[in-house]
Amino acid sequence: MQRLLIVGCGDVVRRALPQLLRQWRVYALVRHRDADLSRLGVTQIIGDLDYPASLERIQGLADAVIHSAPPPPSGHGDPRTARLLARLGSSISLPRSMVYISTTGVYGDAGGAWIDETRPLAPTSDRARRRVDAERRLRNFGRRSGCRVTILRAPGIYAADRLPLARLEQGLPLLAPEEDIHTNHIHAEDLARACIAALRRGRSNRAYNAVDNTDLTMGEWFDLLADRFALPRGPRLSRAEVDARVSPMQRSFMGESRRIRNDRLRRELDFRFLYPDVMDGIAAALSSRTPPCSG
Repeated sequence: MQRLLIVGCGDVVRRALPQLLRQWRVYALVRHRDADLSRLGVTQIIGDLDYPASLERIQGLADAVIHSAPPPPSGHGDPRTARLLARLGSSISLPRSMVYISTTGVYGDAGGAWIDETRPLAPTSDRARRRVDAERRLRNFGRRSGCRVTILRAPGIYAADRLPLARLEQGLPLLAPEEDIHTNHIHAEDLARACIAALRRGRSNRAYNAVDNTDLTMGEWFDLLADRFALPRGPRLSRAEVDARVSPMQRSFMGESRRIRNDRLRRELDFRFLYPDVMDGIAAALSSRTPPCSG
C-alpha cells in the first residue's frame, strides 16, 4: 500500500480520512499525539514546521503529500512550506504527488467580476501574500523534482458546525447593497473530496478553484443564514460605518469582491459536488439540527 503524508490534519482533511485510509497507509505530521487519529489508524509523526530539526522522520517517507498547514500569522512569506519542501527534497526518494490547499484570496479584488485560474495573482493582504509565496515555492519544487503539484484555491469554507452565525448574534453590520461585495463558498465535505480528486487526477503544477456554484453577495449570504436560522438580519451600513465597527481582518475580507468559476475543477478532476450551492449545505445543516419525531 502506498504511503500518504498529511501535513496539517485539520477539519477538512479529517473529513477525507475514511476514504483515504481505504487506499493509503496514512501518516500525519502533528505537534502533539491525537487520540482520534490513533483510533482511525493514522500513524502520527511528532514534528513542527517551525522547527526544522523535528522534521527528519518525514524525509523519504511518502509517495504523496496533502499539505494544508497554514503559513505563519505574520510576514510576507511562508517559511513553513519552505522548511517542509527542504526536508522532502533532501531525500533520493521524493513524493510523486502533492496537493496544497491555498486560498482564493491570492486573486485580490476583482471588482465583482467573474474570474478563473488564468487571472494574474494580485494579493492585497499579507495573509494572501504568504499563500502566494507558498504556491510559488511548491511550483518550483514540482518543476525541480518532477513531483506532480496540484493547488486547490478555496474560498470561505462552511459546514453545519462552521457557519458564521455568531456574527449575526452579535449584530455586526454588513455593507449596504450598493456597496456590497461578492463572496464565494465551498462546503468542508466538498473540499475534502476535492483533495482526494486532486490526488487522483490533478495535473502537474496546476491550480484549481475549489468553489461551489453559489452566486451571492456577502449581505445576501448573511440574510439567508439569518432567515433560515431565525436570527435577526445584520444592519446594512455604509462602508465607512462598517469599517469603524469591525475588526481589521473583517475589513480586509470586505474589501475584495470576486465571483470565481469552477469549470476547471469540474472538467479536469471530474468533480461532482455534494453541496453545489449554499442552499444545499444550509438545508443539510438544518436537517442535522432537527430532533427526530417521537411517535
